[in-house]
Amino acid sequence: MFNFPSVSNNSPEILWDTWGVPHIYAQNNTSLFKAFGWSQTKSHGNLLLKLYGQARGKAAEYWGINYLESDQYVRTMGIPKRAQQWYQEQTPEMQQYLDSFAQGINDYVKQHPDEIAEDLKVVLPITGTDILAHFQRVIYFHFLINPRNLKALKNLPSQAGSNAWVIAPQKSLNNHSILLANPHLPWSDFYLWYEAQLIAPGINLYGATLVGMPVLAIGFNDNLGWTFTINPIDGADIYQLKLQEENYLFDGKLQPLKQDIETIKIRQSSGSFTELQMGVKQSIHGVIIEQQKDIGYALRVAGLDRPGSLEQLWQMGRGQNLTEFQTILKQLQLPLFNILYADKDKNIMYLFNGLIPIRSQGNWENWGGIIVGDTSETLWKDYHPYEQLPRIVNPKSAWLQNTNDPPWTSTNPPNLKAEDFPSYFAPKYLGEVRDILRSQRSIQLLTESDQLSLDEVINKKFSSKLLITDRLLDILISTSKALANPIGIEAAEVLEKWDRQTNPDSRGAVLFMLWATTLESKGLFSKPWNPETPLNTPTGLADINTAVAVLEGIAAQVQLLYGSLDIPWGEVVRMRVGDQDIPARGGPGELGSFQVLGIQATQDKKFQVIFGDSFMMAVEFSDPIQAQGLTVYGNATQPNSPHRGDQLSLYGQGKMRPLWRDRTTIQQHLELKETL
Repeated sequence: MFNFPSVSNNSPEILWDTWGVPHIYAQNNTSLFKAFGWSQTKSHGNLLLKLYGQARGKAAEYWGINYLESDQYVRTMGIPKRAQQWYQEQTPEMQQYLDSFAQGINDYVKQHPDEIAEDLKVVLPITGTDILAHFQRVIYFHFLINPRNLKALKNLPSQAGSNAWVIAPQKSLNNHSILLANPHLPWSDFYLWYEAQLIAPGINLYGATLVGMPVLAIGFNDNLGWTFTINPIDGADIYQLKLQEENYLFDGKLQPLKQDIETIKIRQSSGSFTELQMGVKQSIHGVIIEQQKDIGYALRVAGLDRPGSLEQLWQMGRGQNLTEFQTILKQLQLPLFNILYADKDKNIMYLFNGLIPIRSQGNWENWGGIIVGDTSETLWKDYHPYEQLPRIVNPKSAWLQNTNDPPWTSTNPPNLKAEDFPSYFAPKYLGEVRDILRSQRSIQLLTESDQLSLDEVINKKFSSKLLITDRLLDILISTSKALANPIGIEAAEVLEKWDRQTNPDSRGAVLFMLWATTLESKGLFSKPWNPETPLNTPTGLADINTAVAVLEGIAAQVQLLYGSLDIPWGEVVRMRVGDQDIPARGGPGELGSFQVLGIQATQDKKFQVIFGDSFMMAVEFSDPIQAQGLTVYGNATQPNSPHRGDQLSLYGQGKMRPLWRDRTTIQQHLELKETL
């Protein structure tokens, strides 16, 4: 099953293909992890060290006051101390793997010092504890909860997104299960994906992980595969406390706040240091994130008592069948994420995974707000077991999907009903989801064909049609022709000819996008989402006169900025990575594009992609497995790497690339061979 190089036990081999993807061959797991740390450092060394420095809560000490806010957040959340505790709670094997991954990082920098920025070497040596701190910072304190939301004392779900499909053999043209993995994350910082293949006794795993993580998060082996999407899960709550001096009221009695002092060193431009002392207070609920005279707000986060996430992910990659995979999932170490699964045995599965606190009262809306914290009645202590989580295995529809929507729309007609679960599990309605149109578009794409081949799945993945146009565009065009001034009539004629997509050559997309996003704050739809017609609402223009007036204003703006109302989408919206600057393909998910790109205005009066499609793969569990994928922005960030942005052109053409897993094929596309 596996192809091993003829090297010594301590000498893993890395075959780098022409896309900068490492294929790591090792004779044991310890050397595999070491080589994976080495590989990530070769591809992302500067970013890697910066992230670990921030996870330590010492970035201001290393690089100055611009990192003070980051350090304050990391220290307030107790990440460095908890990471040390988590390290002690790892199994001996996992401790060894973490240490080996860190050793690979340290060895690479030692042997290639010129490739790493000098000011970043202060972080060395990296330890296994640093890796756990990084994992906590990213998964718990940015994905599960967001520091920006905490500042506003709002516990809002993550803005990160994803698409995912699994298709059963009955709906597959070639009678094989198919998996589509398609996360949407920012194109920078710790959100970047890293693509790799890991091969050792008992494992042949291909996929991707977030930079700095020692195990693959999305992947497939010879028998099964899985992907994640962010789920609308309430895994963190904000409690309001009544304070009296350094105490808080709880069940009618005053309890002392636990207090610690954190000292943060701040590097000055002269090279000297100043120190800032910061008090961190905790109640039985968790850390105090805000204090206003005699009122305090405490944050309680699910899963901080579950240190085994990385080991569970490692085990998932080694799973061989559905029974094994579900046994691994029952550990419930990951605090969030939908999991969609497919395998060679013709199974598909959806799981609303995560640590959902067992609550005695309240619904989704209640727990999304501020919770009264002076009574033990609202203080949760344990989580719902795996058996109680929303889950679907092999539905009659022969497909499952998720686009960050609640579990109830995983397939259609629904297999899961909100009323069968506690009301605090997830939003009750699809209409409560931010990207409702993207969810509807996903279901539409899946159901418009009776059977799907792998190529058709990939083509649908690159669908950039804006579903919102089906709901609004015809009435906007006809009304504008009847009511608008000349520029509004001209705009309507452009929109009438537009293909309703956001491809590089789509003319009218810029005009429509600016119109829709401008009008969104005023209210777009006349008919809101309706549970009786869940896939066809909302619809209709709410205020026709305002819609026409806004179109006229936007048209004048587009004419002024770009000289033409029908300027192609790709001339205005750009994908810029490294020295690459190419026309974009894809559009905002909230407008109903399944090919998702998030954009922001730039100083040159254009728009640049900052978010969206990142890593993607489509896998058919045939014999042999057929798989294609793409790391959209490339598999490296190091300044001199040829792989910064080298996959953007494929993305712009709506294409993936073959994923090379066979050693002979890899050697036919070999860029570099390393033996450690």
